[in-house]
Amino acid sequence: MASDIEIARAASMLPIQEVAAKVGIGPDELHPYGRAIAKVDHAVIERLQDRPDGKLVLVTAINPTPAGEGKTTTTVGLGDGLNRIGKQAMICLREPSLGPCFGMKGGAAGGGYAQIVPMEQINLHFTGDFHAIGSAHNLLAAMLDNHIYWGNELSLDERRITWRRVVDMNDRALRQITSSLGGVANGFPREDGFDITVASEVMAVFCLAMSMPDLEERLGRMIVGYTRDRKPILAKELKAPGAMAVLLKDAFMPNLVQTLENNPAFVHGGPFANIAHGCNSVIATRTALKLADYVVTEAGFGADLGAEKFFDIKCRKAGLTPDCAVIVATIRALKSNGGVGKDELGKENLEALRQGIVNLARHVRNVRKFGVPSVVALNHFTTDTEAEHEFVQRYCREELGVEALVCRHWAEGSAGITELAEHVVRLCDEGHPLDGRGFTHLYPDELPLLDKVRTIATEIYGAADIVADKKIRDQFAELQAAGYGHFPICVAKTQYSFTTDPNAKGAPSGHVLPIREVRLSGGAEFLVVICGEIMTMPGLPRRPAAETIRIDEEGRIEGLF
Repeated sequence: MASDIEIARAASMLPIQEVAAKVGIGPDELHPYGRAIAKVDHAVIERLQDRPDGKLVLVTAINPTPAGEGKTTTTVGLGDGLNRIGKQAMICLREPSLGPCFGMKGGAAGGGYAQIVPMEQINLHFTGDFHAIGSAHNLLAAMLDNHIYWGNELSLDERRITWRRVVDMNDRALRQITSSLGGVANGFPREDGFDITVASEVMAVFCLAMSMPDLEERLGRMIVGYTRDRKPILAKELKAPGAMAVLLKDAFMPNLVQTLENNPAFVHGGPFANIAHGCNSVIATRTALKLADYVVTEAGFGADLGAEKFFDIKCRKAGLTPDCAVIVATIRALKSNGGVGKDELGKENLEALRQGIVNLARHVRNVRKFGVPSVVALNHFTTDTEAEHEFVQRYCREELGVEALVCRHWAEGSAGITELAEHVVRLCDEGHPLDGRGFTHLYPDELPLLDKVRTIATEIYGAADIVADKKIRDQFAELQAAGYGHFPICVAKTQYSFTTDPNAKGAPSGHVLPIREVRLSGGAEFLVVICGEIMTMPGLPRRPAAETIRIDEEGRIEGLF
């Protein structure tokens, strides 16, 4: 079979105006970026504001493993599958970051015959949204240092500046730096550092804002540092939000592209899932819900991080009600959770499946706690056996009360996922057969902040409790007293396990969740709780994908896959 990039190059793309017309977007409502990409004007959602919303379908997954799960591929395939069975459907995805593209992944646009195109442009710069977000973030950093240089009227404590700089690249050398060296003309030397752009609070704000005025208001509430007496200083006190919003004006319009089967897809925003809330922009999702009868979106990493944050942060803040969840798993990944090494995953091993399926089981049960009906998408690999498929399907039906459907969209496109598409339609129409209470959040707004963290740890991660030193507990108490107690919690931890140990596979229980740091995101309106060893500036691996990315003799990009 052809490679992902060969399949993408062979795609017959429609002019973006024709793709837009499928969901009723007129040519005068588009801002084209070449032949196959366009931004959609905000006038579209204003025009359609009285139209009822379509059904919202979340695609999530088990904890990621080196074996691969295919969450984005399944999201794209399901969108195509829904269109194939006669439903009007749109896809909503995050934009890829250059850091992972040149680091571990090499691309993030789906795979096989379930991709979004044009793949190279989507993975490389796209419409410049991330550059705009990085520029807005760093403008605020420059204005902050400039304010200190010209007298520090706000009395910022230079030891308590929390606003770091960002760059959309994995660069460990920039994690911790000293800035403003070189004498009086360059300012006051201080410790500083860089995060990756997708970890910026500007990115989180960008993806949660409901409108341009809301975006500017949220930007103004971001905290840049504290005074000596611990008073927070906001971005609006530096008079920065207006200029930042100007830099984000065009970026804030959703990006429209297409699948290999010429179905419409919004690709917009990209907050990290193990640092921020890991979902595409609210503005793209809400626009899609007005345009289509079914909207298929995804949340980053496994359901313990992605789905929980989608439900408890994005849906809470945007007033969204999900109708169905699809939990992606593979036989290979389940055997990996059962302790099988990567070189042995192609061999039938029912005992390893029995050991590893507990990971899938916990995710299914966790999703049920939100009152959302679910189905397991078993993403097919050629090494799977019928006995392995039958084991997973029987276990899911008898032990979990959900269906597990084998999906072959990677090899067959929409034709290989119609059974899942039809089942999703039934779930959206009928609701969960075991629990008719409807969508709910894991915890109420009024629950104290520390208790919210404990609820996530015990209910989602299977932990016995949380652990935090006195300094952290005092910080929670201060934030509660300062009026931030209604904020939801955004846990930052490893994506590879329910614990903070990335090597703890399966569904460990009885552990404790150690809280290492707490960060207030005043504009995004959530509290980031950092647990274990997690970094806001990743490094490149020993053999980064960048080593094999190049332009061939015909001017085509090689190595993105």
